[in-house]
Amino acid sequence: MERLTDAELDAALAGLDGWSVRGGKLHKEYEFASFNEAFGFMARAAMEIEKMDHHPEWANVYSRLTVDLVTHDAGGITANDAELARRLDALR
Repeated sequence: MERLTDAELDAALAGLDGWSVRGGKLHKEYEFASFNEAFGFMARAAMEIEKMDHHPEWANVYSRLTVDLVTHDAGGITANDAELARRLDALR
């Protein structure tokens, strides 16, 4: 899997609501009404994550979930990261 070019990354970001690049990774913070909602989202997301075999860096603090996506083997953001971002947003 190849890293996205700057143009490809810009195009991907244009279709991803609330996502940005931070520290060389796709980044988004989700806010939920409660911890239970946040944790439920993470459980649903885990099913998609396993299907893709592409795992995020994420952290949950109460009702907030921070997600960072990067393909370490490629040394940057790839199409897999953009696709996982789309799938996560679709679960929301």
